Amino acid sequence: MNIWKRIGEVAGRGGGALWSALAWSGSLFGRVADPVARRQVAFSVALIALSAKMAKADGVVTHSEVVAFRRIFSVPDSEQRHVAGLFDLARRDVAGFDAYAARVASLYADSPEVLADVLDGLFIIAKADGAVHEAELAYLEAVADIFGIRGAAFERIAVRHVVGPEGDPYLILGVDRSWPLAEIRAQYRKLAAENHPDRFIARGMPEDFLAIVTDRAAAINRAWEAIERVHRRAPEAATAEP
Repeated sequence: MNIWKRIGEVAGRGGGALWSALAWSGSLFGRVADPVARRQVAFSVALIALSAKMAKADGVVTHSEVVAFRRIFSVPDSEQRHVAGLFDLARRDVAGFDAYAARVASLYADSPEVLADVLDGLFIIAKADGAVHEAELAYLEAVADIFGIRGAAFERIAVRHVVGPEGDPYLILGVDRSWPLAEIRAQYRKLAAENHPDRFIARGMPEDFLAIVTDRAAAINRAWEAIERVHRRAPEAATAEP
């Protein structure tokens, strides 16, 4: 049974099953023996549920975000009703987004990179209409705070989505403008290796969500290319001076 059909089980069993899914326990997951499958379903449920809460926090109670979710992530046509059902279930649940975010943070307490994946996915959905709006950014910052992603760590994620595809290349790579190019290159290569799609799959994330890591990897590559251009032009400018 694929992850979307398991998600359909969650939606069909109502809010209690949804809460159990986020707690990584309950009768539903007791039948999922494969730990990788449990992790993939839990990740998918977390991202869908928090997307729904984001729509509610933004005051948009239509299905625009779930439509964006379907478009951005690889959800088979035959399984889209499961996403819509779970999205609607989470949106209508009386539990606040902070309770959901806290459950997700507890679920992945030993995997902070997965929490960054969830946050990146939420940003991708938020900007699907062309911009991350003020209410959405406030929501995302609050979720990030619950995840323990604060300060520069949050800014490095946000800048790629809020400022635009270019962003601040130095902030994206987490380097200082005063660093020599060799050190910046080393940081770029480290980030490129950590955010390769194969690494994403290796840590048990669903292949359907590769858009998260490919979006991030593309931004990292663009940031390095922008910095490299600046350093390449610097000697040319110096030799051109009278």
